[in-house]
Amino acid sequence: MNKNLWLLIGSAVLLILVFAFFGLKARNSKNAEASFQVIQPHYGSIQITVSTTGTVEPQNRLEVKPPIAGRVEKILVVEGQWVRKGETLAWLSSTERAALLDAARTQGAQAIDYWEGVYKPTPIVSPITGTVIVRSVEPGQTVLGSDPIVVLSDRLIVKAQVDETDIGKLKLGQKAVLSLDAYPDIRVEAQVDHIAYESKVVSNVTIYQVDILPKRVPPVFRSGMSANVDVILQAKDNILLVPREAIQQGKHKTFVRLAPITPDAKPERRPVVTGLSNDQFTEIVSGIDPNTRLVIVPPEYALTKNKEVKQNPFLPRRGGGGRPPGGGH
Repeated sequence: MNKNLWLLIGSAVLLILVFAFFGLKARNSKNAEASFQVIQPHYGSIQITVSTTGTVEPQNRLEVKPPIAGRVEKILVVEGQWVRKGETLAWLSSTERAALLDAARTQGAQAIDYWEGVYKPTPIVSPITGTVIVRSVEPGQTVLGSDPIVVLSDRLIVKAQVDETDIGKLKLGQKAVLSLDAYPDIRVEAQVDHIAYESKVVSNVTIYQVDILPKRVPPVFRSGMSANVDVILQAKDNILLVPREAIQQGKHKTFVRLAPITPDAKPERRPVVTGLSNDQFTEIVSGIDPNTRLVIVPPEYALTKNKEVKQNPFLPRRGGGGRPPGGGH
């Protein structure tokens, strides 16, 4: 009785182990097959860029200060207003004129009209064409010759910081694309306008300041905003592209793997000639066409020690006891 019971228990355990083994094997096979992605090349655009960050700042910032000390009578501009060279920004009474007008106010309107006609106020004139970015004072405020009335900017640009390892790739006139942290959906075309000749050291990194000039300045641009900059080094349109993961390097050539036609076939290696490549896609110059079906092989199933895997990655390895299909040596 006891012997038969032990035989029955042993048979049950053996049966459970057999089912567990084949279940695990089948699951590994499905997981391995799912890890291989079949794709087709497509036509598109590719860009090689240098990406960095910067700050929106005036290219030339000019503080307009009064020629004399006195009292501000009128301010004729507001922040954000575009002004032309020679345009009157404000009217200023000298200290003497302000005192005479204050005394005339105690004598009546006739006295005020007299002194306003005899003693004219001093105009504050814009020396450049640009935008008012700061209005420093208000009417009635007393100012000295060192106090700015308004601050003007000829144009807003992005002053970017470029690492010395990338500065050699940049040239004047190169196209760029700007975006703001505050408005990430707004993208502005720009170009490299100036590259500093002297470096700075920021956090132990040598950087150069590069002026990025936008082709247009959106109304949302404000001095001091953080910006993202992509300087376009190379660009191509309407070219054949594949994901970078589809490209593999052999000992003497670059190749892709063709998707097997039948389940028991092995992925065929096809040599290709590549062109531009970024962090997502690689240009295919020759070797395949848009109708070619490719398989992206995960690194663990690719070449190991320069020896190609001999087994079809879509089938479980025979006798492998659950090892990944096509596993390397």
